[in-house]
Amino acid sequence: MKPHNHHAAPVPKVNHRSNRLLAALEPDDFAALEPHLHEVNLQQDQVLYEAGDPLRHAYFPHDTVVSLVAVLKDGRSAEMAVYGREGALGLVSAVTAVHSFGRYIVQAKGTASRIELERLHEVIGRCPKVRQLVLRFTEAMMARVLQNVACNAVHSVEARACRWILSMHDRLDRDTVPLTHEFLADMLGVQRSTVSSITRALQEAGLIRQGRGVITVTNRAGLEQTSCECYGTVRRSFERLLPHTYRHSTTTDLRQQRRCS
Repeated sequence: MKPHNHHAAPVPKVNHRSNRLLAALEPDDFAALEPHLHEVNLQQDQVLYEAGDPLRHAYFPHDTVVSLVAVLKDGRSAEMAVYGREGALGLVSAVTAVHSFGRYIVQAKGTASRIELERLHEVIGRCPKVRQLVLRFTEAMMARVLQNVACNAVHSVEARACRWILSMHDRLDRDTVPLTHEFLADMLGVQRSTVSSITRALQEAGLIRQGRGVITVTNRAGLEQTSCECYGTVRRSFERLLPHTYRHSTTTDLRQQRRCS
């Protein structure tokens, strides 16, 4: 099987610490990782791994968003997890014979720091604080995945769509985010026509503005109110485990977050 775009061209002026997980490391711990990090360009719709591919690298996104998608036998798909500058994808506990559980697809083009899993595990093995940070991120991701399971079971498609748009807004730090109706339908596991009627209603309510292949957030507070409680629950979980993950203050919870000890 051909590798899937693992040889993305390196780019100059690397700032690995624009990834917030790497930014949270103390200088000595970051210095242990830095020689093994390489910045790569990721293109929209690029597939990093297909289901079953061996995982060889971890990626720390800077200004890109990558979705982990379950692809079903009938061709339908649904989002299992999403990764942005708050974390990393491909962080697995074993080095040998680990295979991708689904398709990792780039949703918003940008750059990421890439590291061979073998090198990453060497650093984790000798740097307790790196290991602790990775474990905190893994715990936050697990909380997000479990919350999403509950959300998909009980909350409306409109509320889930708002949650998705907000999560993209958080990761990209800009109001206009790349989001087609097709992709949002895939992520939410619904028909494209359902997404079209929801986004039209959100636009009529003045919460978003639709463009070609993009959605612009025009009323973030309104989107948060229309979203389900799951958005705030996941945010609080991340901010408790990984302070300074988010740039935007959320209107649903303005209490000062307690820093991790």
